[in-house]
Amino acid sequence: MPELPEVQGLVDFLAGRVVGRVITDVELGSIAVLKTFNPPPDALVGRPVDGVARHGKFVDLDVDGTHLVFHLARAGWLRFSEKLSTTRVRPGKSPIALRVRLDDESGFDLTEAGTKKGLAAYVVEDPQSVPAIGSLGPDPLSEGFTREVFGQILAGQRSQIKGLLRSQGTIAGVGNAYSDEVLHAAKLSPFAIANTLTAEQVDTLYAALRETLQAAVAQSSGKPAAELKDAKRRGMAVHGRAGQECPVCGDTVREVSFADSALQYCPTCQTGGKLLADRRMSRLLK
Repeated sequence: MPELPEVQGLVDFLAGRVVGRVITDVELGSIAVLKTFNPPPDALVGRPVDGVARHGKFVDLDVDGTHLVFHLARAGWLRFSEKLSTTRVRPGKSPIALRVRLDDESGFDLTEAGTKKGLAAYVVEDPQSVPAIGSLGPDPLSEGFTREVFGQILAGQRSQIKGLLRSQGTIAGVGNAYSDEVLHAAKLSPFAIANTLTAEQVDTLYAALRETLQAAVAQSSGKPAAELKDAKRRGMAVHGRAGQECPVCGDTVREVSFADSALQYCPTCQTGGKLLADRRMSRLLK
């Protein structure tokens, strides 16, 4: 799933290509992808794109005051073309869920792989009216996300730190991959309880969160949309690298599997050498 750094990379990429261009058509390949009905997609046609922004993992195109907002979910992606095919998208007959055409014949498609569909698009007057945006927690790269704010968030949560970092209503934009990376950098177990961390551990985790995301955003910056996924994979220290050597200590990266996801961690760096039980209610093995 694209997370904050890749979504910011997409925003930066799109901003350089669509701002100032006029939308000439919006085609739906999947009726289900559009979660709103008023304004209709046609309300975007004939209007210029004024800006592109990010809200957590959402991309927001400001089209002359009306907004096209989308979330790529687990298997969605954006494919930009300098010259789109002239063939119109046929609902139910294409892997393309939504296509946006621009006045210079360029444009982009939103696509989604797999059978579980989560890709979502909204046409709204105010992005905050999208429920999942209105309920987002603070952005971890915003100026207002201080060590004090972070400490207050943790102090009120008796939950595992891995889940807390992934909770979009608590902190916006971090998912499974970067929560693994942040916890590895902070040398913390993914199952540490948030409100039991020491002040020093909170300091370290805050720095790891900001620095990991800032580095990943810098790595994504300026890359075409087609290259962002590979750039993400190359930048991972533990996520997606179970069975490989930890780049910090050389121990073997381990994995805990759940029903629909998995986490990776380094025992030496994060759990004092102990292995985490590979079951949903994992605890440190004694």
